[in-house]
Amino acid sequence: MKTIAAAKFKEQCLAILDNVGPEGIIITKRGKPVARLMPARQSNGDLIGIMKGEIEILGDISSTGVRWEAEDC
Repeated sequence: MKTIAAAKFKEQCLAILDNVGPEGIIITKRGKPVARLMPARQSNGDLIGIMKGEIEILGDISSTGVRWEAEDC
């Protein structure tokens, strides 16, 4: 993964954002990694319905399955 010093990133931020690759960029400060710049996904719409038919719900989805017996005070 490509690395870049924070000062250089600050100077060239817009150009770097235009050219960030799929692997991303590590931003360093005094030689130590402080941040990772990753490209944003194009569309989250592809995730809708991706698990349809793969998951089966058993029982009452809104219950913990534990029966409580409370006493009146």
